Amino acid sequence: MDSELMDWDSIYREEGDFPGPPPWNIGEPQPELAALIRDGKITGAVLDAGCGHAELSLTLAAAGSTVVGIDLSPTAIAAATKAAQERGLTGATFVSGDITSFTGYDDRFDTIVDSTLFHSLPVEARDAYLHSIHRAAAPGAKLYVLVFAKGAFPPHLEAKPNEVDEDELRAAVSKHFVIDEIRPAHIHAYQPEIPDVPTVPKPFDLDEKGRTKMPAFLLSAHKAV
Repeated sequence: MDSELMDWDSIYREEGDFPGPPPWNIGEPQPELAALIRDGKITGAVLDAGCGHAELSLTLAAAGSTVVGIDLSPTAIAAATKAAQERGLTGATFVSGDITSFTGYDDRFDTIVDSTLFHSLPVEARDAYLHSIHRAAAPGAKLYVLVFAKGAFPPHLEAKPNEVDEDELRAAVSKHFVIDEIRPAHIHAYQPEIPDVPTVPKPFDLDEKGRTKMPAFLLSAHKAV
């Protein structure tokens, strides 16, 4: 999937191929990342890379964190900003911009969280993205990346995320960060109902809220001091 050809703002305006909210917008942080929050592993000033509607940022801000969310979609940023205002969350700030080339935050963040962004980037843009977030990371900063694993989508699909295997993920990230762990994980998503396409059984388990648990990796890394 080439994000240069994806109209992300149209998707967040709910005008894309799938009617209704994007399937990855589950109204709360991804459970894998919610567990990191509960375990106290997301600390200090936080960058939510490719924040979308930013439930991760909003949850962190509600817990007292200072968070900056950056996303390419002005519609998503407007929705996140409105939600923060409605909830009285002054610790969350949202910026519309290109995560592969943003500036102005050098050595700023103690934790960077990528909640399902990495696989949405063109493969050729990964290095620029990792360079940009490395520049924004403080020395010793933590990085968490939740990304679709190979096999999450049928191989014949023309438009699908750029899933990774473990070696591919390690090779890309290790150019910029020190990798601490890569482990199997899940991305939870609602299955969209596509007009004129019959519903077929899904090959993966459902969680307690009826969301599909799709195979993923959770990478933990840090910036060298």
